[in-house]
Amino acid sequence: MSLRRLSQLTFYDFGYLGQIERGERTGSAAVAAKCDTALHAEGMLSDLFASRDKSRTNVFVPAQRTAAHTQGVDAAAEVAPASEADADGITIPCRSADGRIVWVTVPRRAILLGGIAATADLAAAPMLKSGPLVAGNAGGITPVEHLRDIRRVFVDSDNLLGPAHIIPAIQGYIRLIQRLRMGREGADRRALLRLQAEFAEFAGWLYQDSGDFPHAQYWLDRALEWAHAVEDREMAVYVMARKSQLAGDMHDHVSAVDLADAAAAMAVPGSRLQATARTYEAHGHALGGAKAACLQALDEARGLADKLKDGQGSSWASWLDGAYVDVQRARCLSILGNHEHAVAVFKQAIHDLPPRYRRDRGVYLAREARAHAGAHDLEQAAAAGLQALAIAEETGSGRIIHELARLDSDLARWAKVPTVAEFRESLTSFIPRETLAVGHTHILPVSEEAP
Repeated sequence: MSLRRLSQLTFYDFGYLGQIERGERTGSAAVAAKCDTALHAEGMLSDLFASRDKSRTNVFVPAQRTAAHTQGVDAAAEVAPASEADADGITIPCRSADGRIVWVTVPRRAILLGGIAATADLAAAPMLKSGPLVAGNAGGITPVEHLRDIRRVFVDSDNLLGPAHIIPAIQGYIRLIQRLRMGREGADRRALLRLQAEFAEFAGWLYQDSGDFPHAQYWLDRALEWAHAVEDREMAVYVMARKSQLAGDMHDHVSAVDLADAAAAMAVPGSRLQATARTYEAHGHALGGAKAACLQALDEARGLADKLKDGQGSSWASWLDGAYVDVQRARCLSILGNHEHAVAVFKQAIHDLPPRYRRDRGVYLAREARAHAGAHDLEQAAAAGLQALAIAEETGSGRIIHELARLDSDLARWAKVPTVAEFRESLTSFIPRETLAVGHTHILPVSEEAP
């Protein structure tokens, strides 16, 4: 059977299945179960996956071993097969068997699989000392540069695998940065506070993607507070725009518009950040049914994006370009009832999306599915919904599940159509229907403690 045929039967992307076949990805229990059914393997693949999963250990293998490194490293990370790509690693501090702190190179692949989720406390030991934050033995970089590099790796991991494996680590690093700030003065403490704001904004995003909006609000509020404390205007503008985006996800169209207006007014005229703010403003207008204002904001955002050059302007919202604005236009058009046009734009966006943005592919597929449902194209709605659900199971993205819960409601009146019934059954086997009914569509457990 070809991978494309297997993809059609399991509703998983054939490229993703190919990575599993070649040993480049580990897959999941859900993938194994779907392949069991499609290939009539009678549970053999599920049994093999369960056996492999059970045998995995929490020992990581550095890319370049030394005698000191191989005496036992007490750091939580997955074993990853060595490859040429692993040579591109990141240096982190870990505790050796005799209690010493040693610096080792962790394969980038291992990090992307959640391999340094428990290393924040270990990282503190060589950094928590008096004196300036001078370059140390971590490749000749300062602790601030080192931690910022780690954040970038976590951003890559989120793009690929979603928030589930990252939130605990990010919280740990925020605590570490807070500890580093104690006893520091002047430029050092200011640099750490700016870094703390960056990690807080990322924490807000991770909680937003997981569907835990209260914690997302908490961390975005902290990020805005700390950005103002270090007088970083660009970061403050970006966080304001992000708060508008979050308000839109929460269907608070008034706050979405007002926060976006404030961000656009604070942004440098003609900048990437102003385009970002106008994009989220358009979503707020669409939610409020203000079609003319929505399209005007989208046109302004697209015009600004078209004038930007690669690398121009703020490092914040570096991902915003004309294609991103177009995807947001499709979302708005679907909300406003122009489903056919929205479907076409989503299909093009999914086709053009780089493979590393797997979670975003799931979000776009879920929104495309809702547009199909709005156009009464039930077969395509169910097919796209199943593909999106497979990605939600892998990444833990509450945004995908939120869209699929609404798709479930959209398709309810056609519940007896076989493809629709298959989608709804698959969804409720993952998220109970009573949970979908009350709208609690986040996958990660919500902490009962204060963030």
